[in-house]
Amino acid sequence: MAGITASDTDVVALLMRQHGDIRNLFDEVERTDGDERRVAFRRLVRLLAVHETAEEEVIHPFTRTSVPDGEKVVDARLTEEREAKEVLSRLDGMDPDDPKFLPRLLALRLDVMAHARAEERYEFIHIRRHADKARLASMATALRAAEALAPTHPHPGTESATKNLALGPLAALVDRTRDAVRKALGKDG
Repeated sequence: MAGITASDTDVVALLMRQHGDIRNLFDEVERTDGDERRVAFRRLVRLLAVHETAEEEVIHPFTRTSVPDGEKVVDARLTEEREAKEVLSRLDGMDPDDPKFLPRLLALRLDVMAHARAEERYEFIHIRRHADKARLASMATALRAAEALAPTHPHPGTESATKNLALGPLAALVDRTRDAVRKALGKDG
């Protein structure tokens, strides 16, 4: 399979790379302005929304059933995710040139980075311990499939695999249609 890297066959490596991509997009949004900031922010919103949905559908169910104290670990991550989705949803409706935008983005960044560190420390490390190489690869495949169908904007209140599977397809259709209209109108680069 051309284009597939070793990290793409290991769900933890794939998620860690995405955490790096998220950090880099926050940097890009912060250091740009105008249309460049708008485009970078759209990419950040999309990556965060898709990434969290896929984790909620693939990673958290595994953690709940396979990791010691998995319920507690997942419940803490879901609380963080819900709070981040609420802030991201408010930012998604703001003009990135609004003077209030960057301070709110910086606060979100701190929360998202703390959440990523908690996932890496309390969830990902245990996934490595409790999943063999084949399971890590199958989870990576499932994660990519979930991302391909995930909503592209935050939807607070859908922080479970069940809610994502029930509401996600409709939300994804609405989000992806909205994205296509914005692009066609030249509002998103």
